[in-house]
Formats: sequence, structure tokens, C-alpha cells
Amino acid sequence: MLGKGVVGGGGGTKAPKPSFVSYVRPEEIHTNEKEVTEKEVTLHLLPGEQLLCEASTVLKYVQEDSCQHGVYGRLVCTDFKIAFLGDDESALDNDETQFKNKVIGENDITLHCVDQIYGVFDEKKKTLFGQLKKYPEKLIIHCKDLRVFQFCLRYTKEEEVKRIVSGIIHHTQAPKLLKRLFLFSYATAAQNNTVTDPKNHTVMFDTLKDWCWELERTKGNMKYKAVSVNEGYKVCERLPAYFVVPTPLPEENVQRFQGHGIPIWCWSCHNGSALLKMSALPKEQDDGILQIQKSFLDGIYKTIHRPPYEVVKTEDLSSNFLSLQEIQTAYSKFKQLFLIGFPSPPPYCGSDHTATLLFSPSSAYQLPSDNSTEFWDTDIKWFSLLESSSWLDIIRRCLKKAIEITECMEAQNMNVLLLEENASDLCCLISSLVQLMMDPHCRTRIGFQSLIQKEWVMGGHCFLDRCNHLRQNDKEEVPVFLLFLDCVWQLVHQHPPAFEFTETYLTVLSDSLYIPIFSTFFFNSPHQKDTNMGREGQDTQSKPLNLLTVWDWSVQFEPKAQTLLKNPLYVEKPKLDKGQRKGMRFKHQRQLSLPLTQSKSSPKRGFFREETDHLIKNLLGKRISKLINSSDELQDNFREFYDSWHSKSTDYHGLLLPHIEGPEIKVWAQRYLRWIPEAQILGGGQVATMSKLLEMMEEVQSLQEKIDERHHSQQAPQAEGPCLLRNSARLSSLFPFALLQRHSSKPVLPTSGWKALGDEDDLAKREDEFVDLGDV
Repeated sequence: MLGKGVVGGGGGTKAPKPSFVSYVRPEEIHTNEKEVTEKEVTLHLLPGEQLLCEASTVLKYVQEDSCQHGVYGRLVCTDFKIAFLGDDESALDNDETQFKNKVIGENDITLHCVDQIYGVFDEKKKTLFGQLKKYPEKLIIHCKDLRVFQFCLRYTKEEEVKRIVSGIIHHTQAPKLLKRLFLFSYATAAQNNTVTDPKNHTVMFDTLKDWCWELERTKGNMKYKAVSVNEGYKVCERLPAYFVVPTPLPEENVQRFQGHGIPIWCWSCHNGSALLKMSALPKEQDDGILQIQKSFLDGIYKTIHRPPYEVVKTEDLSSNFLSLQEIQTAYSKFKQLFLIGFPSPPPYCGSDHTATLLFSPSSAYQLPSDNSTEFWDTDIKWFSLLESSSWLDIIRRCLKKAIEITECMEAQNMNVLLLEENASDLCCLISSLVQLMMDPHCRTRIGFQSLIQKEWVMGGHCFLDRCNHLRQNDKEEVPVFLLFLDCVWQLVHQHPPAFEFTETYLTVLSDSLYIPIFSTFFFNSPHQKDTNMGREGQDTQSKPLNLLTVWDWSVQFEPKAQTLLKNPLYVEKPKLDKGQRKGMRFKHQRQLSLPLTQSKSSPKRGFFREETDHLIKNLLGKRISKLINSSDELQDNFREFYDSWHSKSTDYHGLLLPHIEGPEIKVWAQRYLRWIPEAQILGGGQVATMSKLLEMMEEVQSLQEKIDERHHSQQAPQAEGPCLLRNSARLSSLFPFALLQRHSSKPVLPTSGWKALGDEDDLAKREDEFVDLGDV
């Protein structure tokens, strides 16, 4: 059946038989193979990249404007990527590819980006892994960026099919050693060619000076100090070489339990309250060790909880919040909504199917499309499938938890201590969201990149395990960082003028997780990175490898394309003279502070009934049964704080809270829907709105240039940005990933879905139906 091999929800509806009949037989197509070969595109290799295997006469299915095409070419596999080299690239206009990635092409898949591989055997789809006894006639590759590639191997030589299929399976699915990643091959080969962007001022937090600068910026240096006790990772391999702790804390305490049980400073608020995180102590059964731990934690507690001036609220994210298993399960269900595959082509002879392969001199072939039927069948029950995944609910819970912590720090002047087993997953997520809501510096591009460096990279988030780069343990693969980016997108979508970067920036950042030429997202800790890059090794004669960071955007994009990463509607903070700053600071604090409770809580209003004992029990992994502040009181404080902020006009350089009501948490359309043509709004969506605004900005800028001719030479180059959005009537709402409308402008209507519902008496009750995904 035509519907076989389709990936995603829905399905089951038989597509109408194609009306066109082709009398071109497969053997006749082979006679034109020479013409195809002559047009093949040259394979471009990065430094250190090696070709492993290849296959010719492979047919790649391409979906454009609800029409499916097939293009002949070569399928190759290197130690960096899987690439299809067809002859269709010359058909693209250069003006249509302004957002080209210089590292990854449109038909390239990095080995780390491969999620699942399927083979089609006699119209049946099966997962491929290990050694194969029989090789498929069709190869389907699901990518972690939600692309779906389908290749027909029916006309490829049997020996080449074996080589390419076995090679792809081995190099994408088999467990790997860290040193065998392409990251190291590239670093070695490009050692003398590594160039950093001189405009990149991201704070890397790999020196003591960087931490001191952050303390001074946030005024945290009044109560906290940067320490170098872990220099050379002598104390703890999990912590960075430099970090910040409370000033009264003796440095020798850091060494007692290898950094566990130590409150690590994250950020300080304008009112003096601070956000800290702490990893749990190792669980020991020995009573003597347990007593030592209690005594140790008692001393730690006295340094951070000194009422009435220093009151600490503890948030145990390991037991009272999300689990990593919940995140993994929810995303696995959620991503299936967007992996809309292409149908398997019918046989070319025999049975009751009609041959439908068209031959053309350009080697492009028209195939019947059942993808639209699949899409609309899924669309009819969109909200039910979306709700059952729980992904948006998890996003809502993360944002709500961040707002609760913000309320404690902002309104109650309380320090907040985040607890987690290793303080490297949910601690990174929640602490980053809190800073994004409270600190306008983190909403600039440099500030946001510095935040990720501080909380995620130096914070020890296990990117190697969570992204499963080594393919050694699927259970460890949890998209915690992607969840964070999705939460950030909710804020960017709701408050665009507050952010210097765009949703396109967030989308390409999520894609960069799987590009192994950047070291940013490929290690579990700074220690693992420095050790494997030769910076901590004993061999002093060998030069340590110097890798690129993902923040060098010039490596991936040309300057013109980079303008799409910067938000032209960002409201910059006005520069004030010294006389104005004092008054504005007082006003700023008044606007941010919403005194819902007494600012200096008494000891009995602390988080614990018996403060010291209960904190120790919590840190040792024992849950607290009762809280002094009841859940109703905490909920009331949250609601009053939340409603009070949203009732006032937004200060884009002050506190920023998201709406978290049901309809306000939306699907990140650009990332998740960009490869589905039916989900696009041609000439509409946010692109059309942005285009009009940029046209107005260009007009204002032009007038300014005429008024002030002395600055003409400085102002002119800034007009290049809006050029990317001209002629927006031809652009898709998912621009710049779905570039242009290349065929008709006819909308695709749900055929089978509407017919199936034609007999319903009350369509108003069917709240899941006929959803426009372009507006989700």
C-alpha cells in the first residue's frame, strides 16, 4: 500500500491512486545513468575528514509544496557526516540560500545527529542495527533535528548497498570511544587554521578573573568569594577549576567531601539575595561517616543561614520536582508528532499498483505524495497527541518553578539553595531560567552565551551523556538542554523586545549540539575536556589541542546570515549619565520589589520546622514531611506575585516573567515544524510582520541619514540586515529554514479528514480538529 513506511501519528487512510501513468521501465532509467553521473556534486571534506564508503545511483525523495520528487545522486558516509550528492543543487538560486550553514549542507547529516535508522523490506519498515543478513531496498534516517531522509536503493549495485548501509549503521549506532570522535580529528588537522571571532566577547569562566568579574557585576562580591582551591582539579573532577563560595566558608571544607555538600554561588540579586546550588553528599551506611556528614553540614548551614539577615529556602529538585525519566519519556512522545515521513513508492510492475515514476532529462522524478494525508490525519487529533506527550506541561512546570524562586528572592529577600544529586541537570536549567528572568544582561546575546558557559559548561552538565554522543547508554540520553532552550523560546516569543537574540538563534544553537567541531557541547565536565585536549596531560612536549567554541558564529554563517541571529526590535537600555543613574537605580528597585511578605523573615518563618536538623536530613536525601510555610500559603504568594507583575507595564530591562497559563505555552514552531511543508504559512506569520517593521526601520534610518550626513558612512552598513526579509510574500512563516515557495501557492486542504467527519452532527464538540499548525 502507498501508506506503508509513513512515520508519525495518524496514518491508515489509503491515498487515491495517481492519475498519471508512466511507461518508463526501470531498465530504461539505468540507460540514463551516465547523464546523472556527469552532474554529480563534488564532496567537500573538512580538515581531518575522511571518506569511508559510498554508493551511486541512489534516489533521494524530496518533499516540496506537497509534491514528492526523487533525485538521483551519490550517498556517501565519512567519519563526520552522511551526505547526499545530487544534481539538484544547481537548480537553487543563490538568493534563496542566504542562510546557508558553511559546515553542514542541506543534504548533510552529522553522525551525531542521526537518531534512528530504518529499512524497508517488501513494503515493511524495520529498525536497523548490528549486522544485517538482508539489506533493505529503502533507507530511512530520522535525525535529532527532526529531519527525515529517505533513500531508494533499488537501482544501486548490491555490493554498494551492503557497504553504505553497513557503514552508516556502524558509524552512527555502534558504541564509540571518546578519542575516536571526529572532534579530535578535526582539532588535530585544523590546529594551525583555528581562528576565533574577534567580536566574540563571551565570558568563558575558565579563569579566576572571569568569576571575579561576574561577582563584581552582580555585586555578589560583598558576601561571596572566588576560590582556586580546585585548580588542576586536585579536589574534585566534577567542579570547574574556579568557582564561588560564601566568604565565611573555609576553603579546606571544599576538600573534605570532594566538593559535595558545598553551596556553590550562581548569581546575586540587586537586593542582596543570592541563588546557590549544592550537590548531595554520598550516601553512606556507616554510622560514623553519617555523623561526620551531619557535623559537616551543620557547619555549612550556619554559614548560609543567619536569620534574620540571611534566610535560606531550599529547593530539592531531585525529589520534589521533575525526574529525568519524565523528561526523556515526554520528549520521545512529543518528537513523533513532527517526524512526518514520505511514503514508500509503489512497485514498478505487477500487482494492482500503477507505475508512477517519471523520467526527465534533469533526473528529477515525480512521485505520488501521501504525506499531506498523513499530515492532516495527525492534525485532526493534534491537541490530544500533544497533551498526551506532556512536553508542554513540563515546560510550564519549569517556568513555574523558576517564577517561584524569583518570588522568594525578589519579594521575600531570601537566598535560595537548589539541591540535586550532582547539581548538573535540573540545577543548571532552573538557575539559568531564574537569571534570565531577573537579569537583563542575560538577555543580550553575549550575556546569554556567558550564562550557558557559566551554568551549563562550567556547571558540569553531562553533554556527552545527555546527548549520547558515544552511543553507549540510551537511558542516559535526556534532552535537558533542549528543554531549557524551549523554555527560553517561550520567553522570547512572549517578550520579543527584551531579547537581543532571535528564535532563529535558539534554533541554530539547538542544531549545534550535534556538530562535532565545537567543543562546547561535547564533554561531561571541564576536567574531561582539559584532560582529553592535552591541557592536563604529563606530555609537556605535545601542544594542547585548541578547539573552536560554538560561539564563533562566523564559522557557520556569513555576516549577512548572522543578521538573522540578532533581533532588530531589541530595546537597548538607554545610556545614562552619572547624575541620572542614582535616581534610576532607586526607581528600578521600587519597580522590581513587590513586598508581599515581610522582607526580613523571622527564624520561625524559615523553610524548616527545626532548621538545622531538617536541612541536614534534606541534604542527606531524606524528604521533609511538613513545612512551616504550608503549600497553600506558598501558592498564594506565588499567585499574588505573578498577577501583580502581569498587571503592570513591562520593563524590558527589569524583572521579566512569562505567562504560564495553558494557551500561552506554545509549540516552538520554527524548530519543530520547519521541515513540514504543510505547516508553513506562505507569505504570512511572524515573517510578514517582521518584514513590515523592518521596512519602517529602513525608512526611518534613511531619513536619519539624510538629516545627519556626517554619519552617513557609519549608518549605511546597518541597512543590510532587513534585506534578508524583502519580498516577504514569497517567504514562508518558517523562514529562514523553509526558504521560498517554489511551486504553486495553492493551500493544502485536509481531504480524507474532512470526509471522515462529514457525518458528524456537532463539530463544535470536536475541539481537537482542524488546527492550523502555523499558529501553534
